[in-house]
Amino acid sequence: MAAPLLHLIAGARPNFMKLAPLVRALKDDGRLAWRLVHTGQHHDHAMSGVFFEELGLPPPDVSLGCAGGSHAQLTARILDAYEPVVVADRPAACVVVGDVDSTLACALVARKLGVRVAHVEAGLRSGDMRMPEEINRRATDAISDWLFTTEPSAAEHLRREGHPASQIHPVGHVMVDNLLYQHTLLAGVDRQGWPGRAEQMAAVAAAGRYGVVTLHRPSNVDDAVQLVALLEALGDLSRRLPLLFPVHPRTLGRIQALRLSLPPTLVLLPPLPYRPFLALWSEAALVLTDSGGLQEETTALGVPCLTIRENTERPVTVELGSNRLVGTRAGDVVAAAHECLDALDRGEPRRRGERPPLWDGAAARRIVEVLAREV
Repeated sequence: MAAPLLHLIAGARPNFMKLAPLVRALKDDGRLAWRLVHTGQHHDHAMSGVFFEELGLPPPDVSLGCAGGSHAQLTARILDAYEPVVVADRPAACVVVGDVDSTLACALVARKLGVRVAHVEAGLRSGDMRMPEEINRRATDAISDWLFTTEPSAAEHLRREGHPASQIHPVGHVMVDNLLYQHTLLAGVDRQGWPGRAEQMAAVAAAGRYGVVTLHRPSNVDDAVQLVALLEALGDLSRRLPLLFPVHPRTLGRIQALRLSLPPTLVLLPPLPYRPFLALWSEAALVLTDSGGLQEETTALGVPCLTIRENTERPVTVELGSNRLVGTRAGDVVAAAHECLDALDRGEPRRRGERPPLWDGAAARRIVEVLAREV
């Protein structure tokens, strides 16, 4: 008898990091068959192909080739392209991760065709319905059969929304599985030729330490006034702490359109492959970001992180971890950064906070055990 077939959905860069430990766990377990479906949401080599190579993911079994356009246009393309794949394969379950447009689109197709849906990283809530990710995660949870949660608040949200306990599975975080696995691979590796390495060493030579910045949320980069205020503030901060800024392509377009003059201590880098980026931020004095995933990864390794948002769907990173929610006012961001640097100058340790429960590198094995038992 053939093993039940899973579709594993990959769309955007964060998905790849979450699927890598699931693929390893499925191979080790052996009770389930699987096919990797890449929607193409992130499709260029810097944002997609190199991640498959570094993370040890095999080439996709199916590439839908959907990319670009508005949220509605992209979702519509994926709906149309994924449907015939489900009809042909009749998988036992569709496994979606995170909260990107690919997550919701593929979950909708599967559910409408009678295929059960497993949502990895379910139950996270920011409460901000202006965020496309919040819409995606709420809608995906509403139609999922298995809800795999990363932290206690997620399970609480799902229970409050009426999901039965039998659907909710606290398993830990596959993103952390991948992080811990990849972090061990950095030891003893020659990094001299890695992207961003020269800039990192120059910053260390100049100031003895450096910070890392990422920005991509529409609320921070689409509004020209907001983006200018943040860039000017980060430029001022970089005179005390050199800042390395791997720039998302979309954000780079906004910055170039503004034609700002940035100080040389605020260093713009291209998007980095996973391991060079991990090596960069894990050794930073401070991370400033609006990324959800980076809030979690910095917490897992205890690196100080300032989140440039008004809310977070990952409260455990603030309650237990090394993350601090500082809002989006440029002055508040810089003030919080100086507080962190003052603490370092007083000799306080850089690494701080606790690792949340079940963030132990075994989340993927727990997920596979549930699916192998119940599919």
